[in-house]
Amino acid sequence: MPITLVQAYVDTLRDTVLQAVVTDADGRAIPLEQAVVLTGKEMRVAHQRGNRVFFVGNGGSAAIASHMATDYSKNGGIRSSALNDGSVLICLGNDYGYEHVFGKQIEWHMRGGDVLVAISSSGGSRNILNAVKAAQAHGCTVYTLSGFKPDNPLRSLGDINFYLQSLEYGFVEVGHLTLLHNVLDLQIGWRPADAIEVA
Repeated sequence: MPITLVQAYVDTLRDTVLQAVVTDADGRAIPLEQAVVLTGKEMRVAHQRGNRVFFVGNGGSAAIASHMATDYSKNGGIRSSALNDGSVLICLGNDYGYEHVFGKQIEWHMRGGDVLVAISSSGGSRNILNAVKAAQAHGCTVYTLSGFKPDNPLRSLGDINFYLQSLEYGFVEVGHLTLLHNVLDLQIGWRPADAIEVA
């Protein structure tokens, strides 16, 4: 029996997420499951130290940033914020240029030990790249989520980098949302009955 278009779409989305390529700051490969679990544990430790998780993204990725900041705070009990307040973005875009709308906020609000989650489908947005540089200058941990071209610049900048091998916005954006929900949901105890634990 032939598969339907909907089935093919869902299968492609599943494969895009499961075939994510994850690397560390030195470009070494990390198994996906290990990276998801480690990211969640490190975010929890940062929270326990009194630090905060910040999310940044443009367009659809900004919506993911807001969604995740809310869920990590409310459901995960991890202090989290998204740096995409409209009036702040317009102010900073006007005064410093759009490429600095996140970096300036990071200079104001982030401190050593905080965590930045940088989300960009293309991995080439200058304001996201500048946000990463600003966070690193403050001694913060950085996680990146990108897609599209395998040589996108964001893909190599984080302490842990999640890269989705797709050129389509829908699969990359929903894939990023899925991965970030996975990080959170495993932290708050979600398990299927037959799951295999990975340390």
